[in-house]
Amino acid sequence: MVEEDGSMSGHVLVVPFPVSGHTNPMIQISKRLASKNLKVTLFTTLFITESTKFEAKPLVIESCYDMERSNPSISSVGGKGESSSEVHPADIFEVIGLKHLPDIIEKYSKSEYPVKCLLFDSICSWVLDISKRFGLISAAFYTQSCSVNAIYYNIQKGVISIPIEGPTVSAPCLPLLATHEIPSHVYDVDSRPTSLSLCLKQFSNVDEIEWHFFNTFDKLENEVMNWMALQSTTKVMAIGPTIPSTYLDNRVERDKDYDLHLYTPDTNACSNWLATKEASSVVYVSFGSMALISEDQMEEIAWGLRNCNYHFLWVVRSSEENKLPSKFIEETTGKGLVVSWCQQMVVLAHEAVGCFVTHCGWNSTLEGMCLGVPMVAMQQKADQMTNAKFIEDVWTVGKRVKLDGKGLAKRDKLEECIKDVMEGDEREVMKKNAVMWKRLAQEAVDIGGSSDKNISEFVAELKSRDK
Repeated sequence: MVEEDGSMSGHVLVVPFPVSGHTNPMIQISKRLASKNLKVTLFTTLFITESTKFEAKPLVIESCYDMERSNPSISSVGGKGESSSEVHPADIFEVIGLKHLPDIIEKYSKSEYPVKCLLFDSICSWVLDISKRFGLISAAFYTQSCSVNAIYYNIQKGVISIPIEGPTVSAPCLPLLATHEIPSHVYDVDSRPTSLSLCLKQFSNVDEIEWHFFNTFDKLENEVMNWMALQSTTKVMAIGPTIPSTYLDNRVERDKDYDLHLYTPDTNACSNWLATKEASSVVYVSFGSMALISEDQMEEIAWGLRNCNYHFLWVVRSSEENKLPSKFIEETTGKGLVVSWCQQMVVLAHEAVGCFVTHCGWNSTLEGMCLGVPMVAMQQKADQMTNAKFIEDVWTVGKRVKLDGKGLAKRDKLEECIKDVMEGDEREVMKKNAVMWKRLAQEAVDIGGSSDKNISEFVAELKSRDK
């Protein structure tokens, strides 16, 4: 929604958890809001600020320089790999936010555009208290799927008991899930206790938050979205998928890529190599920016790819290259290309790509769906276990690699799944479904689509309170 005189209306202060998988989707929804003529400011750490580039510069960034200068561990929050600090990054960021976020709000209170709303990452539940203190609209943004969040909600409300007992888990509006199909820190509560605590805490004050935004779209998770809405006395809405507009509706100017890059992509090398390959002939493999793959698993992936005998493009971060089998790159010259990083959306959109081997992080899952690429799910941890289940059994857009007793995806199992997706009997069904979800994602964010209407309703509310 744009003011008739072209001026901005309303001011949203956005607070993402400062890692790329959380920050990038929140930057994308921020750009959507800015395109509707809201003033949008991003509150984050110094590291994220220095790693973020806005082509169209629709947003203002506020970061906490003073505190970070005196505590180097804070500057690294959102950095590459695991934090060296013994304190969890969420606790560090909470210290930053409690000290500096009120100062930012106070600063803008004396400007032409005082802050009207705090839009915060749902795991940063401490932001709600600040919004109450200043009388601001509160809006939580959930970076995982609605289905996964429904699992956390049911645990928080006591519907699902932990530790999990028995081989299956049942919850309203979800398919029956085997124990290994729920988030790993739920079925193994000792594996990542802080992460589990953060995920559950999202719903400890659910009815005190005015707006709940999920990074999904209605038709993708229709039943569970409707069920979640019925559990809340406040607004629950799908506003995704939050991927660059160029690949969806092309309504946000110059929105071709994500703005936060932890690594430098080998864009030309990838594009030039893909240009020499036939349509749907390439297997694209990437496990995201944070996943740490064991040496044993790296070896299984490597020989699984070689044994498939398809062309492959494999992203192996520089820090992981030493885990590749000896002479693997030399032995697969002409068949494969290994790069340290790439622009994933550019690769997935290329006609040469016929299959996406993914760790099933929610952002990567949405990207595969939105580009219409069938997937091989090779889940590692956390919500990826549930996303993999949905990829194979609910959305029917791919195959899931069965892990062995040690949690390894063995080469023969990976090879089998890749061949199924590339040329198996179910290939056409998976491709047809992937193209369908791509179309429905585009419709959701386009003018009059379900996500577009939900965003517009939120903007209208901010405008009404701005008078």
